[in-house]
Amino acid sequence: MEEKRAWIEPGYARLAIRRQCELLGLARSSWYYEPAGKENEENLRLMRVIDQLYLQWPFFGYPRITERLRKLNWQVNEKRVARLMRVMGLQATLPGPHTSRPHPEHEIYPYLLKGLEIKAPNEVWCADITYVPLRRGYMFLVAIMDWFSRYVLAWELSNSLDSEFCVAALSRALAAHGAPGISNTDQGAQFTSAAYLGVLKDAGVRISMDGRGRVSDNIFIERLWRSLKYEDIYLRDYADGRCLREGLQRYFQFYNAVRPHSAHGYLTPEQIHFKAA
Repeated sequence: MEEKRAWIEPGYARLAIRRQCELLGLARSSWYYEPAGKENEENLRLMRVIDQLYLQWPFFGYPRITERLRKLNWQVNEKRVARLMRVMGLQATLPGPHTSRPHPEHEIYPYLLKGLEIKAPNEVWCADITYVPLRRGYMFLVAIMDWFSRYVLAWELSNSLDSEFCVAALSRALAAHGAPGISNTDQGAQFTSAAYLGVLKDAGVRISMDGRGRVSDNIFIERLWRSLKYEDIYLRDYADGRCLREGLQRYFQFYNAVRPHSAHGYLTPEQIHFKAA
């Protein structure tokens, strides 16, 4: 299996990972749920701390993250921190000379939510990707959330930052819940890819993207990541992708159906989403 996995090219434009797995006779789950872990043990520990710092200060770029790490007695330089943040898919939410940019050939859309009063489910969805540390390695998680109810509509895992796992989550959300009026994301390459935008366009969804330098544009899903990591991921220290997937299934069921939300008078997202729908 390892030999077959080595032939998979996640960035290959002509063949999706799913099709590459089919041609190689490889179960797609064995690709997606095997954690990435090319970094040494020290770097993996450092990446976990970087992730915690980023949750607190998402507007910090690598210079300020480096400064905070040094105060925690990590002997690191900016070059090392910047490289690891790139591996993790992290960038400061405030613009600067070193922040990453969307793919230059991808289409960018304006931010449509300014001044918009969102009164019901399925008016606006949001989506985001987060880095997930594992005991030995890491994975990436995408979630599609309803802006009004905070209900997590769909999610998916991947061991690379390709766009296919985002397309899979979006397609599953649309199949289960119908199309929203607006989809809002950041300007990352996964969400500006032709594949992701094509699914939205085919469903008749209006496309909105965060303005660069606006910390609050996707604030609700950032709060989801903070809750998920401090209430589950950091506590459980999952060993691998399969254990993580099982844990996420439990947590998102808890988050949607059991965990009360203060913004809605301590009703759950599920109560709000289906009562108001």
